[in-house]
Amino acid sequence: MDLGLTESVDDTLAHLSRLARTLTGQDRLTVVIADDGPRLRDDQFVLPPAVAGMDASQELMTGYVDLLAARARFATQDAIERVGSPVARRLAQAIDDRRACCELARAYPGVAPFLTRLRAEMARVAAAQWTTLSWAEKLAWHVERYVWNEQSTAIESSPSLNAAVHASIDLLEEASRSASTADSMRIALRLIERIRELSAGDVNNMMLTADAQDTLDSPATRNEFESDGSDTGDAPPSSQTSALTTGGGLTRSASDAAQQPSGDAGKQPHRPAMSRAALSVPITTQFDREADFTGKGDAIRWRKLRSTARAQTESLKARLERALKADEQTHWRREQERGELDRPSLVRLAVAPGYRTPFRTRLVKPGRDAAVTLLIDRSGSMAGQKIELATLCAAALSDALSQLSFPLEVLGYSSIEDVEMREYYERWLAAGHASSGFNRFVERLDLQIYKRFDSDNLVGLTCVECGHENPDGEALSWAASRLLARRAHRHILMVLSDGYPATGDGNPDVLRADLQARITELRERGVELVGVGILTDAVETFYPTSAVVERLQDLPKAAFDVLGRTLLKHREWMLERSDA
Repeated sequence: MDLGLTESVDDTLAHLSRLARTLTGQDRLTVVIADDGPRLRDDQFVLPPAVAGMDASQELMTGYVDLLAARARFATQDAIERVGSPVARRLAQAIDDRRACCELARAYPGVAPFLTRLRAEMARVAAAQWTTLSWAEKLAWHVERYVWNEQSTAIESSPSLNAAVHASIDLLEEASRSASTADSMRIALRLIERIRELSAGDVNNMMLTADAQDTLDSPATRNEFESDGSDTGDAPPSSQTSALTTGGGLTRSASDAAQQPSGDAGKQPHRPAMSRAALSVPITTQFDREADFTGKGDAIRWRKLRSTARAQTESLKARLERALKADEQTHWRREQERGELDRPSLVRLAVAPGYRTPFRTRLVKPGRDAAVTLLIDRSGSMAGQKIELATLCAAALSDALSQLSFPLEVLGYSSIEDVEMREYYERWLAAGHASSGFNRFVERLDLQIYKRFDSDNLVGLTCVECGHENPDGEALSWAASRLLARRAHRHILMVLSDGYPATGDGNPDVLRADLQARITELRERGVELVGVGILTDAVETFYPTSAVVERLQDLPKAAFDVLGRTLLKHREWMLERSDA
């Protein structure tokens, strides 16, 4: 609908009222502006007053009408508004809005641009209000970002929020597949239950209490989750909740929505948190350090490293690239005003003289929607030729994957004895604490980032160097949490290691059980794990896909081969499924 900027607000509301009646089939609907918008009220769509004075307000107002039409037509809005807990109501609304809007877009593809415009405005409002929002409201916004397949901005990120999202990935994936309002409400309550587990310390995650002022286990945050939302009071949403509970833009296409499973099909069962006994638990994580070396290495050394890596793996990269091209799929965007003539539209063109969109445009998408993380064991036993070849291997893989357009992150890990942590441990013992149930006392994690997903600069790989020990389980969870935060169809995590997990102050049996438990949990969450053993077959004990390098000079080729098989495994499965 083309709403001229010169029309009055009344004329615009009249146009929007007709639009609302068309979208819903309710002939008594009118669109009004009032302080309690956006919401449904009897036979009215209530819009917030702020949109009337904005630039491009007609597009935003149309987006609000589309959102409210989705709620009126495809949601049980009364049930959501009867939820007593504001947090549960906010979460349920965010999840259900995305589902309802996709249903509406499937019926009326033209709503997508207006919802996208609305979504952009809601992101702007969220950024402006961010410092004043409660922790629960920030979490709800992250949930909304996730179900709409959006990337959070830097201002929206914090360790406790990121940890909460990462620990709830299975529920967020389920939320993305919600098939009804009842589903959305149920998932919202389960999210609250999961956050309570985290706040109570039932889930071990090194990032949960890293925020100085805004922590997951703070009293203020716990108070926000006191009500479980199971009551059915009639309290309306708060003004703050209404400001951000909009559902917003359509970053997934209507065709994607049409392919979503219905009912309970394809949903993941609830997985209880890993038991504390199965994990290697540190007495504290406050001394753990994370350093980002992205773009901070020696450029000259990197060019030499890259040249050596390419000389060894260029033929392997070319072979992999040829195989991956078979994954490229051609899609067509129909109902276009220009492009190639769309033959199915010829009939409509003949019978409808005013029809102006009989064309289609080609959209080629490479079938490479996989995010890859390389995780390097930096333990002391890797010193010398091992770490040099591991760095060369990482350089070869990183350079090739970047050229092949795969999102990539390169990380390293070790642990090292820390004077401050030892002093903390001594005070902790003097205070009467027992050491049973813990398995890291004086060593802090030393975690390093050599290339982030959001950067193309690989020079940080020249900063790889050895540390002391290798607590593999904790490092694996850290790397996987970063990997899962990257939106992709597949998540592949490759570990380069030369032995079993170890720390100077931990029980090795607990460390091995810890690694196995974390690998099992990550596989259930869809992470594809690959272990490359450097002069050791220890990786075969833990990783579902592995390769063992008997000669150091074979490391780059072996790592490239096993990663290539992993990337192409999905393609082979797709071909088998299409032949079935």
